[in-house]
Amino acid sequence: MPRRVLHGVVVSSKCDKTVHVKVEKRVMHPIYKKYVKLHKKYAVHDECNGCKVGDSVKIIESKPISKTKKWEICTNVKEGA
Repeated sequence: MPRRVLHGVVVSSKCDKTVHVKVEKRVMHPIYKKYVKLHKKYAVHDECNGCKVGDSVKIIESKPISKTKKWEICTNVKEGA
């Protein structure tokens, strides 16, 4: 089964080898037929501590690294502030 790939923005990099990435998606409301923004934060493994807050990154699903980390940094798409 292929591993999922998501795009998001780094919102926290306080932990060692861990960053928190916010992933936004747009879904249509079933009754009102309007698009609504939903977001979720993922704990992501960053081996070299290379990401900073505001960076746009691509994350990929991996085997569980800890209790909450099941994603790894794939590429740093764009440097943020």
